[in-house]
Amino acid sequence: MATLTKAGSFELGNLTVKRLGYGAMQLAGPGVFGPPKDRAEAIAVLREAVEGGVDHIDTSDFYGPHVTNQIIREALHPYADDLVIVTKVGAVRGDDGSWKPAFSKEALTRAVHDNLKNLGLDALDVVNLRAMFDVHGPAEGDLEEPLTALAELQQQGLVKHIGLSNVTAKQVADGRKITAIVCVQNQYNLANRGDDALIEQLSDEGTAYVPFFPLGGFSPLQSSTLSDVAGRLELTPMQVALAWLLKRSPNILLIPGTSSRIHLRQNLAIADVDLPADVMAELDGIGSAG
Repeated sequence: MATLTKAGSFELGNLTVKRLGYGAMQLAGPGVFGPPKDRAEAIAVLREAVEGGVDHIDTSDFYGPHVTNQIIREALHPYADDLVIVTKVGAVRGDDGSWKPAFSKEALTRAVHDNLKNLGLDALDVVNLRAMFDVHGPAEGDLEEPLTALAELQQQGLVKHIGLSNVTAKQVADGRKITAIVCVQNQYNLANRGDDALIEQLSDEGTAYVPFFPLGGFSPLQSSTLSDVAGRLELTPMQVALAWLLKRSPNILLIPGTSSRIHLRQNLAIADVDLPADVMAELDGIGSAG
């Protein structure tokens, strides 16, 4: 398996993590709802990830709900001293699997305590507030009240660091006036380049950017250029997409998710991949900021 230190490291507040981590979303059932088809495999994936050097796991108690956090606890508790677990709050799930905003102080407090309980922790390393003004992407809206509530939980010692998810550049700037923001987690990939300027800004400020859906998520990216590059390099399209992100900016942290140990090994192997400049330029042509 690849040596993940080759991919470099970055800081989340006062926590240093390798840039190649693991996202737990796919450990839940279809639609990120209900239990996984194979719980034993999910546990095996988590254990192999950590054994392979992953020290940064991204999760949320609204995955399942509760499912992924309970699996993480079963697989990895008591946690290694260097393992950083990042979670998200700001949404709850309906009985039909729908995603609903949960921004009140009471809802956020309950979410933090649910994460603590299901993960088996006394304090959460990083909590991302996911904005829900538009479920499908960033949209302007006031985050002062929910961020203030999270900052109070931080002062109580239940949360160590705070980040933002599904947000605009303005929301990041406004959020910094309330509390320190250690990371921003948005959808970004070869084709979805709307955050290009934000990534550069965060890099200058020493703030981590964590892209999700590296291949387009629920609407997979179809690109002949990506397929051609992958074929020439004898890699999978996912490996190329991840390698491009890793080289895109030094403040990018990757959290590719999978419920398969085979795919996990493929994802972690990109630590050994260094895309040459001409390939990066070719891939850059797939998408544009907008």
